[in-house]
Amino acid sequence: MSRSRFHVLLVVPLLSGLLVAGAASAQSTAAAPPAWDQLTPAQRDQLLAPLRDRWTQADADERRRMLEHARRWQAMTPAERENARHGMHHWKRLPPEKREEARALYGKLRTLPEAERAALRERWRQMTPDQRRQWAAANPPPPGTDPR
Repeated sequence: MSRSRFHVLLVVPLLSGLLVAGAASAQSTAAAPPAWDQLTPAQRDQLLAPLRDRWTQADADERRRMLEHARRWQAMTPAERENARHGMHHWKRLPPEKREEARALYGKLRTLPEAERAALRERWRQMTPDQRRQWAAANPPPPGTDPR
């Protein structure tokens, strides 16, 4: 038997075995996570501990806000939840000055009728970054309008 044929006979089954093992590994890591009922009590406690700590330290208003967020989350469709997750991740990546601009814009938009909202959104899109900063400084958000 030639040397190249020997390599083919040895290498092909080895590569096939590695591919099958890799596919099985990929499937096991891509498998759906367990349902809540399938978690152990220790796993549930581990997941809830940060929320429990936040709840314990929160005042009455924050607890009401947390309950309202949970109620709204449960009422969302999967697509709406994904959209909300995307928005939360986007918000976390914003620099503090952009967050302040967003809070100011959000606070102002909440007080306007729909036609004026559309006009302000369009005007906002036309503004330069410096104009937006100036507008946000001149129009601070009212207390309690944090979009969280």
